[in-house]
Amino acid sequence: MSSPLRFDRAHTDDLMSFLAASPSPYHAVANAAARLEEAGFRQVEETAAWDGSAGGKYVLRGGAIVAWYVPEGAAAHTPFRIAGAHTDSPNLRVKPLPDTGAHGWRQIAVEVYGGTLLNTWLDRDLGLAGRISLRDGTHRLVNIDRALLRVPQLAVHLDRSANTEGLKLDRQKHMQPIWGLGDVEEGDLIRFVAEEAGVDADEVTGWDLMPHAIEPPSYLGRDRELVAGPRMDNLLSVHAATAALAAVAGQDDADIPYIPVLAAFDHEENGSQSDTGADGPLLGSVLERSVFARGGTYEDRARAFAGTVCLSSDTGHAVHPNYAERHDPTHHPVANGGPILKVNVNMRYATDGSGRAVFAAACEKAGVPWQSFVSNNAMPCGTTIGPITAARHGIQTVDIGVAILSMHSARELCGADDPYLLANALVAFLAG
Repeated sequence: MSSPLRFDRAHTDDLMSFLAASPSPYHAVANAAARLEEAGFRQVEETAAWDGSAGGKYVLRGGAIVAWYVPEGAAAHTPFRIAGAHTDSPNLRVKPLPDTGAHGWRQIAVEVYGGTLLNTWLDRDLGLAGRISLRDGTHRLVNIDRALLRVPQLAVHLDRSANTEGLKLDRQKHMQPIWGLGDVEEGDLIRFVAEEAGVDADEVTGWDLMPHAIEPPSYLGRDRELVAGPRMDNLLSVHAATAALAAVAGQDDADIPYIPVLAAFDHEENGSQSDTGADGPLLGSVLERSVFARGGTYEDRARAFAGTVCLSSDTGHAVHPNYAERHDPTHHPVANGGPILKVNVNMRYATDGSGRAVFAAACEKAGVPWQSFVSNNAMPCGTTIGPITAARHGIQTVDIGVAILSMHSARELCGADDPYLLANALVAFLAG
């Protein structure tokens, strides 16, 4: 590397573009793949035979992407260095029978996905994005990025207790967006989406659609030291890991002792149990096939996995100035303090002392500061793809990330320096 810090504030500028262009997991992996293509990677199909040639390759499956770079001369038992993340964010998802409404309002039937903060979806101008599945078995990405939907809040005159006793939302009754006036017509939404996508509605046989806030990401604060935007949990990590992998692949192969990997999964927010989730077979299958494509045996596979390390990168909690008592009294991660090491002795995070040493070494090599995060003992701890990856594949895993506020909101907040500090740490880690 030309300097200890490869990325700077321009990386954060690009992150905001990535967030705006990725309103669904399917868009996120398409945009990550486009960046890797520019760096010389090529897509390989899971149904095709793989070769063991050097270079960058990636596999797409739904809302997940696994990419890897094989240096010249890599042995079959060469270990992997994995930057793990997830592409999904808590939100609202369109139901199979989407057309509903009452009292002259046309509405869209949605289901709550993951642990989203419901109130953050109220009174926002929402677009609609995702993918549609066509009769011929192909998919088409859709992004209607304009004010189309809105979940209207009840006026305070009709809910006098909202500001005193707290807002109470029923996930079924109160979260259905409006999108027009008139009588409900079956098939209306999908006909509209098909027209926007430029296809015949009769060709649409399935859909994975979700509303998204159309307000673009932006710098915030007197000195623009903060960034506000949607889906930082966890596209911030997907973007950083993609940039880091592309940067490492551009170095001299002789300087890369490992096979660097990006693994960005879908469905982390609801348990990771899917064919595109971290609890599915995708990552293990890709790593094994990479070993065998280079002429390896099961013994080579075992040796490679034994030396492999994964940094599971996901957002964590910055100390909240209005609720500091909810945090551990001695662990207060701050914005722009550098990436965080996430620890939980009950293995809700996969970090142990050995993993801490790996992360500390990467940060030292990159010249970036880092912080420690642990939950208040009286508060339940969240989890990530980290423990799942460690348990499913038997590889050492370390949980890290960037400290943010408003986690699981429709619009989250982080320090403007932290995204590129994370990316620099990931470069140092992947490069070994």
